Amino acid sequence: MDTRLTDLRQTIQKILPEVDGVIGLKGGPAGIVAPHLFVKERPEELDALVVWPKEPLPDTLKIILRAHPEAKLAVVCRGCEERGIVEMFKHAQINLENVTLIGLQCEQAEAEFCRCAKPFTVHSKLTVGQPIQGVPDPLTDRIAAMSQSEKLDFWKQEFEHCLKCYGCRNICPQCFCNICALEDEKWVQTGRLPMPNPSMYHLIRAMHMTAKCVACRECEETCPVGIPMAVQFRLIARDVKEMFGYETGASLEQKPPQLLTLEEGDFERTGLPH
Repeated sequence: MDTRLTDLRQTIQKILPEVDGVIGLKGGPAGIVAPHLFVKERPEELDALVVWPKEPLPDTLKIILRAHPEAKLAVVCRGCEERGIVEMFKHAQINLENVTLIGLQCEQAEAEFCRCAKPFTVHSKLTVGQPIQGVPDPLTDRIAAMSQSEKLDFWKQEFEHCLKCYGCRNICPQCFCNICALEDEKWVQTGRLPMPNPSMYHLIRAMHMTAKCVACRECEETCPVGIPMAVQFRLIARDVKEMFGYETGASLEQKPPQLLTLEEGDFERTGLPH
């Protein structure tokens, strides 16, 4: 039995009297797992608490806080989810004043499943499990080693499979624009499959995800045709770290590059830092 589950259940039991609810994962019929708000009035529901398979929880936190901004909540979060919550906070999507983060450290098999470089939490007030080292991502490394023309051919072939289902956008905790450019006819034509220019959809998303992707891989998991979108964002993240010294979710204080003024960023006219 996963000892983290027992420890997590005990941790939630201890904090439940202090909060209005704890957001975690609940198992249901036929093995279905979904986000759930555990409350002290129904302690028996903790018997259905699960830790895998992974399902995104940051958006659930955002939805509840928007409806009940005064709510005092705790949320179970893995490393990627913690990074997502940090970025949502920095982009003014949620207020963390009354939120307690319960960090759930990933196990080796889970990190390998996600090809995760940072399968651990660093900001959580409470933690469950032991942090482990990240694992390499062979697919990202292989594509990074390609020539420019090889990369172009690779992505063009991948994007040709796109069904424009919007699953990657809808599942992403960092897609929160009030008006989405992906629904603007000027950029992405609606009502036609295959898309006349499928690359446009993904290039717009890539631009919007710069310095925002937290490597949760929800987009890849959701994609019905298996486009490795997380690889694209991970390669962009490497460039952002090199050019701007910024890593998503690493700090609660450091502003993302796109939120900096020229004076704050001390940028040259080329857009690159000194």
